[in-house]
Amino acid sequence: MASPASPDNSDLLTEIDHQAPALIHVVTKASQLPPFFLEPSCEQNLVVGFDCEGVALARHGQLCIMQLAFNDGIYLVDALEGGGDLIQACRPALESAYVTKVIHDCKRDSEALFYQYGIRLNNVFDTQISYSLIEEQEGKTWKPDDHISFVDLLADERYCGISYNEKEEVRGLLKKNPEFWKQRPLTERMKRVAADDVKFLLHIHQKMVRKLGPLSRWQLKLRGSLYCRCFCVDAGVYQDWPDLPGPPDEIEAELSELQEILSAVDVPPGKMGYIIGKKGASILRIKESCKADIFTGGAKGPPDKVFVIGIMKEVRKAEAMLRGRIGVRSM
Repeated sequence: MASPASPDNSDLLTEIDHQAPALIHVVTKASQLPPFFLEPSCEQNLVVGFDCEGVALARHGQLCIMQLAFNDGIYLVDALEGGGDLIQACRPALESAYVTKVIHDCKRDSEALFYQYGIRLNNVFDTQISYSLIEEQEGKTWKPDDHISFVDLLADERYCGISYNEKEEVRGLLKKNPEFWKQRPLTERMKRVAADDVKFLLHIHQKMVRKLGPLSRWQLKLRGSLYCRCFCVDAGVYQDWPDLPGPPDEIEAELSELQEILSAVDVPPGKMGYIIGKKGASILRIKESCKADIFTGGAKGPPDKVFVIGIMKEVRKAEAMLRGRIGVRSM
């Protein structure tokens, strides 16, 4: 497979034809990936559409495919056929500050990369976070759990205007066969669905960048960094992660009010039900009382923690309410 020449996709005013058919490459060896991706450089600002597919994708699941979208094609990095060496070859780019990874909801993908391969996903442009920030920037009132799905984002004509009905069909297949992404060889449908999950991300990125103001851009980088760390909670896990992005000069004076943090609240065994409440009523009340993102591990775990992301005042308020539910005093 011939590798394309190094791109210059830092010019966000150059439109991508998101309707054009995408060339799909299945990658089982690092040599099949573009050299400019494998060896990131400060001399170029590379923007890549990014996603992962797997079985129960999280710390204890299995990463099967990693999708990379460039302006001239999509690369399906086969983690099963290529093994750990292939994924490790991608580590420099995944951890690089010079490569922007455009992804929709990075939390579980980051968790899988960290626990399965020791990779600390860095410098993400999370389109789910970006959508919320743009909505708030344009006057929409914040609501808890108001996180747009990828299908709904694609359907939004401001960003893409594409119907993605096959995604719902694949979700049905995954319920019947949770190991769908382990099938080999990859079927044409698997290739198409995997490619479609990243095909439109560069186009959406361009649309969003034009709308984001300086404050929202910094909040996006900071919140994306916190989302990448969200489910990676073992003792000392954060010490080797890249530094969190600082604010631009024009908003530095507002930092004390706008700086967001991540908190992991420990929940004693058997107490998570008190946090959730009947039909989720208890945790919903907490979410409605605090302007912060609050996540539980759910079926994929971790089962003993609640994660809170927001400005310090709101995070501390959420912590107190969560500990109040389980009868633990705040420190």
